Amino acid sequence: MIVAIDGLAGSGKSTTARNVALELGFLYLDTGAMYRAVTMAVLLDSIDLKDEEAIKDCVASIEIDFDRTGSRVYLNKKDISREIRGQMITANVSAVSALPKVREKMVDLQRKIAGKRDSVVEGRDIGTVVFPDADIKFFMTAEINERAKRRRKDLLKLNIKKKLKEVVEDLDLRDQLDSTRDLAPLMKADDAIEVNTTIMTINQQIDLIVSHIKEWLDKKES
Repeated sequence: MIVAIDGLAGSGKSTTARNVALELGFLYLDTGAMYRAVTMAVLLDSIDLKDEEAIKDCVASIEIDFDRTGSRVYLNKKDISREIRGQMITANVSAVSALPKVREKMVDLQRKIAGKRDSVVEGRDIGTVVFPDADIKFFMTAEINERAKRRRKDLLKLNIKKKLKEVVEDLDLRDQLDSTRDLAPLMKADDAIEVNTTIMTINQQIDLIVSHIKEWLDKKES
């Protein structure tokens, strides 16, 4: 079974998807972490983001893995789970992930990983591009000020201090870049269940999505 969870940055999709997978005993696949890992590799090699051939070669040479829970990501066997959440990666991941050769390799890898077992796959184009035939799809959203508060709290855990206004501006720019890119733009799949998390707790988000999945499974078995 494939559960697709797409949504805006700061909507709660990562925490929710991870816990939904944990509760159901499914694999959790954070596709955003994969693109962040590629971005980190590109920046570490000091590659110009306009040099698509160099980026293509870089992507072909790296190895991206996850631990058994899908919560930790490794680049060439090094745990980079913390580093990929940094400001430099966040500022450049949209540009890198929009490149056709990057998306081609990552989508292929995502399908291979999630195709091996029941999975909760989280990202921005899962229900529309990666798994358009996913068994059940969700699209998570929330008002931008609430998303900014959540993101700022996450940044503080990484000792990154930014004013709320700056985080709002960063998210607004990320929304625009993700939704207007030519290749696999961020959009809600026609058959996705929209979940507005503005006034929801994480537990409420998890419970709602798990209930929808269990309802789907019950119908399938009946």
